[in-house]
Amino acid sequence: MMIHHEKDPAAAGAQFEYSYQAEITNVYPLTSAEKLYQVQIIDPDEREGFCFQPGQFVMLEAPGIGEAPFSISSSPIRHGDLELCIRAVGRMTHFLDRMGRGAIVGISGPFGTNFPVEKMEGEDILLIAGGLGIAPLRSPLLAVLENRSRYQRVDILYGARSPSELLFVYEYAVWRQFGVGLDIIVDQAEEGWPGPVGRLTELLQQRIAGGVAADFKQRTSAIVCGPPVVFRFVCDLLIQAGVPMEKIFVSLERRMHCGRGKCCRCNIGSTYTCLDGPVFDYWSVLNLKEAI
Repeated sequence: MMIHHEKDPAAAGAQFEYSYQAEITNVYPLTSAEKLYQVQIIDPDEREGFCFQPGQFVMLEAPGIGEAPFSISSSPIRHGDLELCIRAVGRMTHFLDRMGRGAIVGISGPFGTNFPVEKMEGEDILLIAGGLGIAPLRSPLLAVLENRSRYQRVDILYGARSPSELLFVYEYAVWRQFGVGLDIIVDQAEEGWPGPVGRLTELLQQRIAGGVAADFKQRTSAIVCGPPVVFRFVCDLLIQAGVPMEKIFVSLERRMHCGRGKCCRCNIGSTYTCLDGPVFDYWSVLNLKEAI
């Protein structure tokens, strides 16, 4: 996903260290605020050996600038060719915004827990994203689409503040070609917007009402990404519909700071989001006080 908190190595007395040297090969504007960075590990052997699972993150480092955790937005079959959705909000991300294509960076990882998409085979998949949450959601979606025949119904419910803030618009038609149901709602309409205006929970209520209750309860696994406020309302609706808490998965990556369990700013009691997460099932989240 995009940057949250950046670590200044000079201030912290850290050295610029990384596992892989990588190059930014392409940069694509997604909105006025976000860009999609394609980052390729330079060494061919290292690139082929780099593997990750949907939901995991990497540490992106720039010498003398800083480092920060980013969720991976690309398909897991692409190995060392990564896609990261980044908003320029801090020192390092503004550096990337200026340097763009051809910049050399360091990559460490992958780190963290993942969305168990393989265990969801044979089930309906419900992907729910609020705002920037569509960025980490894209990786499990692509993993499902690459093995589309192994899953039943696949639906995406996506809410954004306005149409101009929607991410990955150019891919919607492709997703639908794979039989994905894509429903989008915005908080505020803009001129020419043909879709619904309202809250993300309204889309979910419609999806629940439109399904067979028994099938929804027995065959659905859900992945939810977005602001913490989204989790409570969305997950409560899913539970009311009969989806077990252990089949609802959320990412708490927005809580992460250093990404390495050193700054202790993402800890919830003895649990560290960057070390024990960022992906948790909802039952675990409810047992983590103040997690959301």
